[in-house]
Amino acid sequence: MAKQTVAEQFVDILVRAGVQRLYGVVGDSLNPVVDAVRRTRSLEWVHVRHEETAAFAAGAEAQLTGRLAACAGSCGPGNLHLINGLYDAHRSMAPVLALASHIPSSEIGTTFFQETHPDRLFQECSHYSELISNAQQMPRVLQTAIQHAVGRGGVSVIALPGDIAAHPAPQRTVEHALVTRRPTVRPGDDEIDALARLVDGARKVTLFCGSGTAGAHDEVMAFAERVKSPVGHALRGKEWIQYDNRYDVGMSGLLGYGAAYEAMHECDLLVLLGTDFPYNAFLPDDVAVVQVDVRPEHLGRRSKLDLAVWGDVAETLRCLTPRVKEKTDRRFLDRMLKKHSDALEGVVKAYTRKVDRHLPIHPEYVASVLDEVADDDAVFTVDTGMCNVWAARYLTPNGKRRVIGSFSHGSMANALPQAIGAQFLDRRRQVVSMSGDGGFSMLMGDFLTLVQYDLPVKVVLFNNSSLGMVELEMMVEGLPAYGTGNLNPDFAAVARAAGAYGVRVEKPKQLRDALKDAFRHKGPALVDVVTDPHALSIPPKITGEQVGGFAMSMGRTVLDGGVGKMVQLARSNLRNVPRP
Repeated sequence: MAKQTVAEQFVDILVRAGVQRLYGVVGDSLNPVVDAVRRTRSLEWVHVRHEETAAFAAGAEAQLTGRLAACAGSCGPGNLHLINGLYDAHRSMAPVLALASHIPSSEIGTTFFQETHPDRLFQECSHYSELISNAQQMPRVLQTAIQHAVGRGGVSVIALPGDIAAHPAPQRTVEHALVTRRPTVRPGDDEIDALARLVDGARKVTLFCGSGTAGAHDEVMAFAERVKSPVGHALRGKEWIQYDNRYDVGMSGLLGYGAAYEAMHECDLLVLLGTDFPYNAFLPDDVAVVQVDVRPEHLGRRSKLDLAVWGDVAETLRCLTPRVKEKTDRRFLDRMLKKHSDALEGVVKAYTRKVDRHLPIHPEYVASVLDEVADDDAVFTVDTGMCNVWAARYLTPNGKRRVIGSFSHGSMANALPQAIGAQFLDRRRQVVSMSGDGGFSMLMGDFLTLVQYDLPVKVVLFNNSSLGMVELEMMVEGLPAYGTGNLNPDFAAVARAAGAYGVRVEKPKQLRDALKDAFRHKGPALVDVVTDPHALSIPPKITGEQVGGFAMSMGRTVLDGGVGKMVQLARSNLRNVPRP
Protein backbone atom coordinates (compact mmCIF):
# COMPACT_ATOMS: atom_id res chain seq x y z
CA MET A 1 0.00 0.00 0.00
CA ALA A 2 1.42 3.38 -1.02
CA LYS A 3 2.38 5.67 1.81
CA GLN A 4 0.22 8.74 2.41
CA THR A 5 1.73 12.07 1.34
CA VAL A 6 1.65 15.28 3.34
CA ALA A 7 -0.81 16.69 0.76
CA GLU A 8 -3.14 13.71 1.26
CA GLN A 9 -2.88 14.09 5.01
CA PHE A 10 -3.64 17.82 4.65
CA VAL A 11 -6.80 17.03 2.67
CA ASP A 12 -7.89 14.37 5.18
CA ILE A 13 -7.66 16.85 8.05
CA LEU A 14 -9.70 19.44 6.10
CA VAL A 15 -12.40 16.83 5.49
CA ARG A 16 -12.39 15.89 9.17
CA ALA A 17 -12.89 19.59 10.00
CA GLY A 18 -16.02 19.67 7.83
CA VAL A 19 -14.62 21.46 4.77
CA GLN A 20 -16.54 20.49 1.62
CA ARG A 21 -14.92 22.66 -1.05
CA LEU A 22 -11.51 24.13 -1.77
CA TYR A 23 -11.75 27.23 -3.98
CA GLY A 24 -8.67 28.20 -5.97
CA VAL A 25 -6.61 28.33 -9.14
CA VAL A 26 -4.24 25.45 -9.85
CA GLY A 27 -0.49 26.02 -10.06
CA ASP A 28 2.68 23.95 -9.90
CA SER A 29 3.32 24.40 -6.19
CA LEU A 30 -0.30 23.40 -5.51
CA ASN A 31 -0.23 20.29 -7.69
CA PRO A 32 0.25 17.73 -4.91
CA VAL A 33 -2.71 19.12 -2.95
CA VAL A 34 -4.96 19.48 -6.02
CA ASP A 35 -4.17 15.90 -7.02
CA ALA A 36 -5.00 14.72 -3.50
CA VAL A 37 -8.35 16.54 -3.78
CA ARG A 38 -8.96 14.85 -7.15
CA ARG A 39 -8.70 11.46 -5.46
CA THR A 40 -10.91 12.42 -2.50
CA ARG A 41 -14.67 12.11 -2.85
CA SER A 42 -15.40 14.18 0.25
CA LEU A 43 -13.72 17.40 -0.94
CA GLU A 44 -14.46 19.27 -4.17
CA TRP A 45 -11.96 21.45 -5.98
CA VAL A 46 -13.70 24.59 -7.31
CA HIS A 47 -11.71 26.09 -10.16
CA VAL A 48 -12.28 29.85 -10.25
CA ARG A 49 -10.65 32.36 -12.61
CA HIS A 50 -9.04 34.58 -9.96
CA GLU A 51 -7.82 33.75 -6.47
CA GLU A 52 -9.54 36.84 -5.04
CA THR A 53 -12.79 35.20 -6.08
CA ALA A 54 -11.72 32.03 -4.26
CA ALA A 55 -11.27 33.90 -0.98
CA PHE A 56 -14.54 35.83 -1.33
CA ALA A 57 -16.43 32.64 -2.17
CA ALA A 58 -15.00 30.81 0.84
CA GLY A 59 -15.81 33.77 3.07
CA ALA A 60 -19.42 33.86 1.89
CA GLU A 61 -19.83 30.14 2.45
CA ALA A 62 -18.44 30.49 5.98
CA GLN A 63 -20.72 33.45 6.76
CA LEU A 64 -23.81 31.56 5.61
CA THR A 65 -23.05 28.33 7.48
CA GLY A 66 -20.83 29.35 10.41
CA ARG A 67 -18.61 26.42 9.43
CA LEU A 68 -15.01 26.35 8.22
CA ALA A 69 -14.49 27.02 4.50
CA ALA A 70 -11.23 26.94 2.55
CA CYS A 71 -9.40 28.46 -0.40
CA ALA A 72 -5.97 28.07 -1.97
CA GLY A 73 -3.45 29.91 -4.09
CA SER A 74 -0.20 28.84 -5.70
CA CYS A 75 3.17 30.33 -4.75
CA GLY A 76 3.92 34.05 -4.98
CA PRO A 77 1.44 35.94 -7.16
CA GLY A 78 -1.14 33.16 -6.86
CA ASN A 79 -1.61 33.36 -3.12
CA LEU A 80 -1.09 37.14 -3.10
CA HIS A 81 -4.37 37.40 -5.05
CA LEU A 82 -6.16 35.86 -2.06
CA ILE A 83 -5.37 38.73 0.26
CA ASN A 84 -8.29 41.08 -0.43
CA GLY A 85 -10.92 38.38 0.00
CA LEU A 86 -9.16 37.15 3.13
CA TYR A 87 -9.21 40.64 4.63
CA ASP A 88 -12.94 40.71 4.02
CA ALA A 89 -13.50 37.27 5.57
CA HIS A 90 -11.38 38.14 8.59
CA ARG A 91 -13.18 41.41 9.26
CA SER A 92 -16.50 39.60 8.84
CA MET A 93 -15.44 36.98 11.43
CA ALA A 94 -15.88 34.23 8.82
CA PRO A 95 -13.89 31.06 9.65
CA VAL A 96 -11.71 30.51 6.58
CA LEU A 97 -8.57 28.39 6.13
CA ALA A 98 -6.30 29.62 3.32
CA LEU A 99 -3.58 27.45 1.82
CA ALA A 100 -0.77 29.62 0.47
CA SER A 101 1.49 27.19 -1.35
CA HIS A 102 5.15 28.15 -1.42
CA ILE A 103 8.31 27.84 -3.49
CA PRO A 104 10.60 24.81 -2.91
CA SER A 105 11.70 24.76 0.71
CA SER A 106 15.40 24.64 -0.19
CA GLU A 107 15.09 27.92 -2.09
CA ILE A 108 13.37 30.02 0.57
CA GLY A 109 15.48 33.08 1.33
CA THR A 110 17.35 33.14 -2.01
CA THR A 111 15.07 35.52 -3.94
CA PHE A 112 13.90 32.54 -5.98
CA PHE A 113 11.42 32.89 -8.85
CA GLN A 114 8.03 34.00 -7.44
CA GLU A 115 9.39 34.05 -3.89
CA THR A 116 7.37 35.90 -1.27
CA HIS A 117 6.96 35.25 2.45
CA PRO A 118 3.27 34.35 2.85
CA ASP A 119 3.60 33.55 6.56
CA ARG A 120 4.48 37.25 7.05
CA LEU A 121 2.27 38.77 4.35
CA PHE A 122 -0.99 37.43 5.74
CA GLN A 123 -0.39 38.21 9.40
CA GLU A 124 -2.54 41.35 9.41
CA CYS A 125 -5.59 39.60 7.94
CA SER A 126 -5.48 36.42 10.01
CA HIS A 127 -5.49 35.08 13.54
CA TYR A 128 -2.78 32.58 12.61
CA SER A 129 -0.27 32.50 9.74
CA GLU A 130 2.48 29.88 9.77
CA LEU A 131 5.03 28.24 7.49
CA ILE A 132 5.32 24.46 7.41
CA SER A 133 8.99 23.62 6.99
CA ASN A 134 8.92 19.84 7.41
CA ALA A 135 6.51 16.94 7.07
CA GLN A 136 6.39 16.12 10.80
CA GLN A 137 5.19 19.64 11.57
CA MET A 138 2.18 19.70 9.25
CA PRO A 139 -0.63 17.93 11.15
CA ARG A 140 -0.29 19.91 14.37
CA VAL A 141 0.16 23.24 12.59
CA LEU A 142 -2.88 22.68 10.37
CA GLN A 143 -4.97 21.59 13.34
CA THR A 144 -3.85 24.67 15.27
CA ALA A 145 -4.78 26.87 12.30
CA ILE A 146 -8.26 25.33 12.17
CA GLN A 147 -8.77 25.93 15.89
CA HIS A 148 -7.82 29.59 15.46
CA ALA A 149 -10.15 30.16 12.50
CA VAL A 150 -13.16 28.46 14.08
CA GLY A 151 -12.55 29.37 17.72
CA ARG A 152 -11.78 33.04 17.19
CA GLY A 153 -13.85 33.60 14.07
CA GLY A 154 -11.67 34.69 11.15
CA VAL A 155 -8.85 33.59 8.88
CA SER A 156 -5.93 31.22 9.33
CA VAL A 157 -3.22 30.82 6.69
CA ILE A 158 -0.92 27.87 6.09
CA ALA A 159 2.15 28.37 3.89
CA LEU A 160 3.14 24.97 2.48
CA PRO A 161 6.05 24.49 0.06
CA GLY A 162 5.13 22.26 -2.86
CA ASP A 163 8.02 19.86 -2.30
CA ILE A 164 7.01 19.26 1.31
CA ALA A 165 3.42 18.66 0.23
CA ALA A 166 4.70 15.83 -1.98
CA HIS A 167 6.80 14.22 0.80
CA PRO A 168 5.64 11.07 2.56
CA ALA A 169 3.66 11.85 5.69
CA PRO A 170 5.13 10.66 9.01
CA GLN A 171 3.76 7.30 10.12
CA ARG A 172 2.92 8.39 13.66
CA THR A 173 1.31 11.80 13.94
CA VAL A 174 -0.56 13.52 16.70
CA GLU A 175 -4.19 14.13 15.74
CA HIS A 176 -6.77 15.53 18.11
CA ALA A 177 -10.46 16.34 18.11
CA LEU A 178 -11.16 19.51 16.15
CA VAL A 179 -13.32 22.44 17.21
CA THR A 180 -16.03 22.96 14.58
CA ARG A 181 -18.35 25.41 16.38
CA ARG A 182 -17.84 28.37 18.69
CA PRO A 183 -19.35 28.18 22.20
CA THR A 184 -21.71 30.71 23.71
CA VAL A 185 -20.26 33.16 26.22
CA ARG A 186 -22.27 34.16 29.28
CA PRO A 187 -21.33 37.27 31.29
CA GLY A 188 -20.81 36.95 35.02
CA ASP A 189 -23.58 37.76 37.47
CA ASP A 190 -21.79 40.93 38.59
CA GLU A 191 -21.86 42.32 35.04
CA ILE A 192 -25.51 41.36 34.58
CA ASP A 193 -26.46 43.03 37.86
CA ALA A 194 -24.50 46.19 36.97
CA LEU A 195 -26.24 46.34 33.60
CA ALA A 196 -29.64 45.84 35.23
CA ARG A 197 -28.99 48.76 37.58
CA LEU A 198 -28.10 51.05 34.65
CA VAL A 199 -31.23 50.05 32.75
CA ASP A 200 -33.46 50.51 35.79
CA GLY A 201 -31.95 53.92 36.46
CA ALA A 202 -32.53 55.20 32.92
CA ARG A 203 -35.81 56.76 31.85
CA LYS A 204 -35.12 56.51 28.09
CA VAL A 205 -33.25 53.47 26.72
CA THR A 206 -32.27 52.90 23.08
CA LEU A 207 -30.92 49.66 21.61
CA PHE A 208 -28.54 49.72 18.65
CA CYS A 209 -27.92 46.33 17.06
CA GLY A 210 -25.25 44.86 14.81
CA SER A 211 -24.45 41.48 13.30
CA GLY A 212 -23.84 40.09 16.78
CA THR A 213 -27.62 39.94 17.21
CA ALA A 214 -27.76 36.99 14.79
CA GLY A 215 -29.91 34.36 16.45
CA ALA A 216 -31.03 36.82 19.15
CA HIS A 217 -34.09 38.40 17.50
CA ASP A 218 -36.59 37.10 20.05
CA GLU A 219 -34.40 38.09 22.99
CA VAL A 220 -33.93 41.64 21.65
CA MET A 221 -37.66 42.06 21.06
CA ALA A 222 -38.51 40.78 24.55
CA PHE A 223 -36.04 43.17 26.15
CA ALA A 224 -37.25 46.12 24.05
CA GLU A 225 -40.82 45.41 25.11
CA ARG A 226 -39.84 45.26 28.77
CA VAL A 227 -37.99 48.60 28.77
CA LYS A 228 -40.03 50.32 26.01
CA SER A 229 -36.97 50.92 23.90
CA PRO A 230 -36.59 52.05 20.28
CA VAL A 231 -34.45 49.60 18.32
CA GLY A 232 -32.05 50.85 15.66
CA HIS A 233 -29.48 48.89 13.70
CA ALA A 234 -26.28 49.11 11.72
CA LEU A 235 -26.16 47.79 8.16
CA ARG A 236 -24.87 44.37 9.23
CA GLY A 237 -27.62 44.14 11.82
CA LYS A 238 -30.45 44.82 9.36
CA GLU A 239 -31.10 41.22 8.32
CA TRP A 240 -31.22 40.01 11.92
CA ILE A 241 -33.23 42.69 13.67
CA GLN A 242 -35.47 44.70 11.34
CA TYR A 243 -38.14 42.09 10.55
CA ASP A 244 -41.14 41.61 12.90
CA ASN A 245 -39.87 44.58 14.90
CA ARG A 246 -42.54 46.83 16.45
CA TYR A 247 -39.79 49.05 17.88
CA ASP A 248 -37.86 49.68 14.66
CA VAL A 249 -36.49 53.21 14.17
CA GLY A 250 -34.26 52.46 11.21
CA MET A 251 -30.56 52.50 10.56
CA SER A 252 -27.73 54.81 11.51
CA GLY A 253 -24.46 55.22 9.70
CA LEU A 254 -23.38 56.35 6.26
CA LEU A 255 -26.53 54.89 4.70
CA GLY A 256 -28.81 55.74 7.61
CA TYR A 257 -32.52 56.46 7.46
CA GLY A 258 -35.41 57.02 9.84
CA ALA A 259 -35.03 58.03 13.49
CA ALA A 260 -32.13 55.81 14.61
CA TYR A 261 -29.77 58.77 14.92
CA GLU A 262 -32.25 60.77 17.04
CA ALA A 263 -33.08 57.78 19.22
CA MET A 264 -29.40 57.23 19.97
CA HIS A 265 -28.76 60.87 20.85
CA GLU A 266 -31.92 61.66 22.82
CA CYS A 267 -31.87 58.67 25.17
CA ASP A 268 -30.45 58.42 28.69
CA LEU A 269 -28.85 55.03 28.08
CA LEU A 270 -27.61 53.64 24.77
CA VAL A 271 -27.11 49.86 24.69
CA LEU A 272 -24.87 48.66 21.84
CA LEU A 273 -25.66 45.02 21.09
CA GLY A 274 -23.20 42.98 19.02
CA THR A 275 -21.96 45.89 16.94
CA ASP A 276 -18.49 47.14 16.11
CA PHE A 277 -20.05 50.17 14.39
CA PRO A 278 -17.02 52.11 13.10
CA TYR A 279 -18.39 55.63 12.63
CA ASN A 280 -18.01 57.34 15.99
CA ALA A 281 -19.32 60.58 14.47
CA PHE A 282 -22.77 58.98 14.68
CA LEU A 283 -22.39 57.91 18.30
CA PRO A 284 -23.41 60.25 21.14
CA ASP A 285 -20.84 61.52 23.61
CA ASP A 286 -23.24 62.89 26.22
CA VAL A 287 -25.31 59.83 27.20
CA ALA A 288 -24.48 56.70 29.17
CA VAL A 289 -23.30 53.89 26.88
CA VAL A 290 -23.20 50.12 27.47
CA GLN A 291 -21.74 47.65 24.99
CA VAL A 292 -22.37 43.90 24.84
CA ASP A 293 -20.10 41.88 22.56
CA VAL A 294 -18.68 38.38 22.29
CA ARG A 295 -15.34 39.82 21.14
CA PRO A 296 -13.75 41.62 24.12
CA GLU A 297 -11.41 43.58 21.85
CA HIS A 298 -14.48 45.32 20.39
CA LEU A 299 -15.54 46.73 23.73
CA GLY A 300 -14.92 50.46 23.99
CA ARG A 301 -12.87 50.94 20.87
CA ARG A 302 -15.52 53.16 19.23
CA SER A 303 -17.14 54.90 22.18
CA LYS A 304 -16.41 55.68 25.80
CA LEU A 305 -18.31 53.09 27.84
CA ASP A 306 -20.00 53.27 31.20
CA LEU A 307 -20.12 49.46 31.24
CA ALA A 308 -18.48 46.80 29.07
CA VAL A 309 -20.16 43.38 28.98
CA TRP A 310 -18.32 40.42 27.46
CA GLY A 311 -20.87 37.91 26.24
CA ASP A 312 -23.20 36.70 23.50
CA VAL A 313 -26.14 39.01 22.95
CA ALA A 314 -28.79 36.29 23.20
CA GLU A 315 -27.30 34.76 26.35
CA THR A 316 -26.81 38.17 27.97
CA LEU A 317 -30.39 39.26 27.33
CA ARG A 318 -31.80 35.96 28.55
CA CYS A 319 -30.08 36.63 31.85
CA LEU A 320 -30.80 40.39 31.91
CA THR A 321 -34.46 40.70 30.93
CA PRO A 322 -35.96 38.99 34.01
CA ARG A 323 -33.77 41.14 36.30
CA VAL A 324 -34.86 44.57 35.05
CA LYS A 325 -38.02 46.33 36.12
CA GLU A 326 -40.66 46.65 33.43
CA LYS A 327 -41.08 50.25 32.28
CA THR A 328 -44.56 51.65 31.70
CA ASP A 329 -43.73 55.04 30.20
CA ARG A 330 -43.87 54.73 26.39
CA ARG A 331 -43.54 58.42 25.56
CA PHE A 332 -39.93 58.27 24.34
CA LEU A 333 -40.56 55.13 22.30
CA ASP A 334 -43.73 56.52 20.74
CA ARG A 335 -42.08 59.84 19.90
CA MET A 336 -39.24 58.02 18.12
CA LEU A 337 -41.66 55.79 16.22
CA LYS A 338 -43.49 58.91 15.05
CA LYS A 339 -40.21 60.56 13.98
CA HIS A 340 -39.25 57.42 12.13
CA SER A 341 -42.55 57.24 10.27
CA ASP A 342 -42.41 60.95 9.37
CA ALA A 343 -38.85 60.63 8.09
CA LEU A 344 -39.73 57.73 5.84
CA GLU A 345 -42.88 59.39 4.58
CA GLY A 346 -40.85 62.47 3.70
CA VAL A 347 -38.28 60.74 1.55
CA VAL A 348 -40.65 58.26 -0.05
CA LYS A 349 -42.22 61.04 -2.11
CA ALA A 350 -39.09 61.39 -4.23
CA TYR A 351 -39.25 57.68 -4.99
CA THR A 352 -42.93 57.67 -5.97
CA ARG A 353 -42.77 60.50 -8.52
CA LYS A 354 -43.05 59.04 -12.03
CA VAL A 355 -40.44 56.35 -11.40
CA ASP A 356 -42.22 53.97 -13.75
CA ARG A 357 -41.60 56.43 -16.62
CA HIS A 358 -38.26 57.95 -15.65
CA LEU A 359 -35.37 57.45 -18.06
CA PRO A 360 -32.70 56.34 -17.35
CA ILE A 361 -34.29 53.98 -14.85
CA HIS A 362 -34.21 54.95 -11.18
CA PRO A 363 -32.01 52.40 -9.38
CA GLU A 364 -34.38 52.75 -6.42
CA TYR A 365 -37.13 51.37 -8.64
CA VAL A 366 -34.95 48.44 -9.69
CA ALA A 367 -34.19 47.53 -6.09
CA SER A 368 -37.83 47.87 -5.10
CA VAL A 369 -39.06 45.56 -7.87
CA LEU A 370 -36.24 43.12 -7.16
CA ASP A 371 -37.32 42.97 -3.53
CA GLU A 372 -40.85 42.10 -4.63
CA VAL A 373 -40.05 39.36 -7.15
CA ALA A 374 -37.15 37.63 -5.34
CA ASP A 375 -37.79 34.50 -3.29
CA ASP A 376 -38.65 34.75 0.39
CA ASP A 377 -35.48 32.81 1.26
CA ALA A 378 -33.17 34.35 -1.35
CA VAL A 379 -29.52 35.07 -0.63
CA PHE A 380 -28.47 38.53 -1.84
CA THR A 381 -24.82 39.39 -2.33
CA VAL A 382 -24.25 43.13 -2.60
CA ASP A 383 -21.46 45.10 -4.22
CA THR A 384 -19.87 47.92 -2.27
CA GLY A 385 -20.92 51.43 -3.28
CA MET A 386 -24.36 52.41 -4.48
CA CYS A 387 -25.61 48.81 -4.38
CA ASN A 388 -25.09 48.99 -0.61
CA VAL A 389 -27.45 51.97 -0.57
CA TRP A 390 -30.17 50.17 -2.50
CA ALA A 391 -29.82 46.97 -0.48
CA ALA A 392 -29.94 48.87 2.80
CA ARG A 393 -33.07 50.75 1.80
CA TYR A 394 -35.08 48.34 -0.31
CA LEU A 395 -34.35 44.71 0.55
CA THR A 396 -36.92 43.53 3.06
CA PRO A 397 -35.58 41.09 5.67
CA ASN A 398 -37.92 38.39 6.94
CA GLY A 399 -35.79 36.02 8.99
CA LYS A 400 -35.16 33.70 6.03
CA ARG A 401 -33.40 35.92 3.53
CA ARG A 402 -29.67 36.56 3.83
CA VAL A 403 -27.69 39.61 2.73
CA ILE A 404 -23.92 39.26 2.33
CA GLY A 405 -21.58 42.08 1.38
CA SER A 406 -18.20 43.57 2.08
CA PHE A 407 -19.79 45.62 4.84
CA SER A 408 -16.72 45.80 7.11
CA HIS A 409 -13.87 45.77 4.59
CA GLY A 410 -15.61 47.78 1.85
CA SER A 411 -14.05 46.07 -1.14
CA MET A 412 -15.24 46.48 -4.69
CA ALA A 413 -16.13 43.42 -6.77
CA ASN A 414 -17.30 41.25 -3.88
CA ALA A 415 -20.86 40.42 -4.96
CA LEU A 416 -20.26 37.99 -7.84
CA PRO A 417 -17.55 35.97 -6.01
CA GLN A 418 -19.64 35.77 -2.85
CA ALA A 419 -22.61 34.60 -4.92
CA ILE A 420 -20.46 31.71 -6.18
CA GLY A 421 -19.80 30.53 -2.63
CA ALA A 422 -23.44 30.97 -1.66
CA GLN A 423 -24.75 29.03 -4.66
CA PHE A 424 -22.36 26.10 -4.19
CA LEU A 425 -23.92 25.60 -0.76
CA ASP A 426 -27.38 25.02 -2.24
CA ARG A 427 -28.10 24.99 -5.97
CA ARG A 428 -31.86 25.04 -5.27
CA ARG A 429 -31.80 28.27 -3.27
CA GLN A 430 -32.11 31.53 -5.17
CA VAL A 431 -28.89 33.56 -5.09
CA VAL A 432 -28.95 37.12 -6.46
CA SER A 433 -25.83 39.20 -7.02
CA MET A 434 -26.62 42.91 -6.83
CA SER A 435 -23.63 44.11 -8.83
CA GLY A 436 -22.51 47.55 -9.87
CA ASP A 437 -20.95 47.91 -13.30
CA GLY A 438 -17.62 48.89 -11.72
CA GLY A 439 -17.50 45.96 -9.33
CA PHE A 440 -18.80 43.45 -11.86
CA SER A 441 -16.28 44.41 -14.54
CA MET A 442 -13.41 44.21 -12.06
CA LEU A 443 -13.82 40.43 -11.60
CA MET A 444 -15.99 39.76 -14.64
CA GLY A 445 -13.86 36.78 -15.59
CA ASP A 446 -15.52 34.74 -12.88
CA PHE A 447 -18.89 35.05 -14.59
CA LEU A 448 -17.36 32.20 -16.61
CA THR A 449 -17.19 30.20 -13.38
CA LEU A 450 -20.99 30.37 -13.22
CA VAL A 451 -21.17 28.99 -16.74
CA GLN A 452 -18.52 26.33 -16.19
CA TYR A 453 -20.32 24.89 -13.16
CA ASP A 454 -23.83 25.80 -14.38
CA LEU A 455 -24.44 27.72 -11.16
CA PRO A 456 -27.89 29.35 -11.32
CA VAL A 457 -26.74 32.69 -9.86
CA LYS A 458 -28.79 35.66 -11.07
CA VAL A 459 -26.71 38.81 -11.57
CA VAL A 460 -28.77 42.01 -11.45
CA LEU A 461 -26.43 44.65 -12.81
CA PHE A 462 -27.03 48.28 -11.78
CA ASN A 463 -25.33 49.81 -14.79
CA ASN A 464 -24.91 53.58 -14.40
CA SER A 465 -21.55 53.67 -16.27
CA SER A 466 -19.85 55.31 -13.31
CA LEU A 467 -18.37 54.80 -9.89
CA GLY A 468 -21.41 56.45 -8.33
CA MET A 469 -20.44 56.50 -4.68
CA VAL A 470 -17.03 57.95 -5.49
CA GLU A 471 -18.68 60.70 -7.54
CA LEU A 472 -20.90 61.56 -4.60
CA GLU A 473 -17.91 61.71 -2.26
CA MET A 474 -16.17 64.09 -4.65
CA MET A 475 -19.28 66.24 -4.86
CA VAL A 476 -19.56 66.56 -1.09
CA GLU A 477 -15.91 67.61 -0.93
CA GLY A 478 -16.51 70.26 -3.59
CA LEU A 479 -14.48 68.41 -6.23
CA PRO A 480 -15.50 67.76 -9.83
CA ALA A 481 -16.03 64.12 -10.69
CA TYR A 482 -12.87 62.81 -12.32
CA GLY A 483 -11.79 59.32 -13.31
CA THR A 484 -15.15 57.83 -12.38
CA GLY A 485 -16.73 57.15 -15.78
CA ASN A 486 -16.92 53.65 -17.28
CA LEU A 487 -17.20 52.94 -21.00
CA ASN A 488 -19.22 49.74 -20.76
CA PRO A 489 -20.20 47.09 -23.28
CA ASP A 490 -23.66 45.57 -23.56
CA PHE A 491 -23.19 43.27 -20.57
CA ALA A 492 -26.19 41.15 -21.57
CA ALA A 493 -24.52 40.44 -24.91
CA VAL A 494 -21.33 39.51 -23.06
CA ALA A 495 -23.33 37.09 -20.89
CA ARG A 496 -24.91 35.48 -23.94
CA ALA A 497 -21.53 35.18 -25.64
CA ALA A 498 -20.27 33.36 -22.53
CA GLY A 499 -23.13 30.86 -22.79
CA ALA A 500 -25.44 32.30 -20.13
CA TYR A 501 -28.85 33.96 -20.22
CA GLY A 502 -28.59 37.71 -20.72
CA VAL A 503 -31.12 40.51 -21.13
CA ARG A 504 -30.69 44.30 -21.25
CA VAL A 505 -33.32 46.58 -19.72
CA GLU A 506 -33.51 50.25 -20.72
CA LYS A 507 -37.17 51.05 -19.94
CA PRO A 508 -38.92 50.73 -16.58
CA LYS A 509 -41.88 48.83 -18.04
CA GLN A 510 -39.51 46.05 -19.16
CA LEU A 511 -38.01 45.51 -15.74
CA ARG A 512 -40.44 43.29 -13.86
CA ASP A 513 -40.86 40.75 -16.65
CA ALA A 514 -37.12 40.74 -17.32
CA LEU A 515 -36.37 39.87 -13.70
CA LYS A 516 -39.06 37.20 -13.57
CA ASP A 517 -37.81 35.60 -16.79
CA ALA A 518 -34.24 35.59 -15.55
CA PHE A 519 -35.26 34.08 -12.21
CA ARG A 520 -37.20 31.33 -14.01
CA HIS A 521 -34.16 30.43 -16.10
CA LYS A 522 -32.52 27.25 -14.80
CA GLY A 523 -28.90 28.34 -15.19
CA PRO A 524 -26.82 31.50 -14.70
CA ALA A 525 -28.44 34.73 -15.86
CA LEU A 526 -27.56 38.41 -16.08
CA VAL A 527 -30.02 41.32 -16.19
CA ASP A 528 -28.20 44.45 -17.37
CA VAL A 529 -30.30 47.40 -16.17
CA VAL A 530 -29.29 50.84 -17.45
CA THR A 531 -29.79 53.13 -14.45
CA ASP A 532 -29.65 56.84 -13.76
CA PRO A 533 -26.13 57.89 -12.69
CA HIS A 534 -27.59 60.94 -10.92
CA ALA A 535 -30.09 59.04 -8.78
CA LEU A 536 -28.30 59.88 -5.53
CA SER A 537 -28.21 63.59 -4.68
CA ILE A 538 -27.44 65.84 -1.77
CA PRO A 539 -30.59 67.36 -0.21
CA PRO A 540 -31.49 71.04 -0.58
CA LYS A 541 -30.62 71.80 3.05
CA ILE A 542 -27.49 70.51 4.71
CA THR A 543 -25.50 71.98 7.56
CA GLY A 544 -21.94 73.17 7.36
CA GLU A 545 -20.94 70.25 9.51
CA GLN A 546 -22.61 67.86 7.06
CA VAL A 547 -20.82 69.43 4.11
CA GLY A 548 -17.55 69.06 5.98
CA GLY A 549 -18.06 65.38 6.59
CA PHE A 550 -19.60 62.80 4.27
CA ALA A 551 -20.59 60.70 7.28
CA MET A 552 -22.88 63.31 8.75
CA SER A 553 -24.36 64.28 5.40
CA MET A 554 -25.35 60.68 4.76
CA GLY A 555 -26.57 59.99 8.25
CA ARG A 556 -29.61 62.29 8.42
CA THR A 557 -31.93 61.07 5.70
CA VAL A 558 -30.00 62.63 2.87
CA LEU A 559 -30.61 60.18 0.06
CA ASP A 560 -33.02 61.23 -2.67
CA GLY A 561 -35.17 58.12 -2.79
CA GLY A 562 -37.62 56.03 -0.90
CA VAL A 563 -37.26 53.17 1.47
CA GLY A 564 -39.48 50.51 -0.02
CA LYS A 565 -41.51 48.38 2.35
CA MET A 566 -39.89 49.94 5.40
CA VAL A 567 -42.36 52.81 5.22
CA GLN A 568 -45.18 50.26 5.48
CA LEU A 569 -43.58 48.81 8.59
CA ALA A 570 -43.23 52.28 10.11
CA ARG A 571 -46.87 53.04 9.38
CA SER A 572 -47.89 49.74 10.94
CA ASN A 573 -45.85 50.42 14.07
CA LEU A 574 -47.31 53.91 14.31
CA ARG A 575 -50.79 52.41 14.60
CA ASN A 576 -49.70 50.89 17.89
CA VAL A 577 -48.87 54.28 19.40
CA PRO A 578 -51.60 55.24 21.90
CA ARG A 579 -53.52 58.39 20.95
CA PRO A 580 -54.14 61.02 23.66
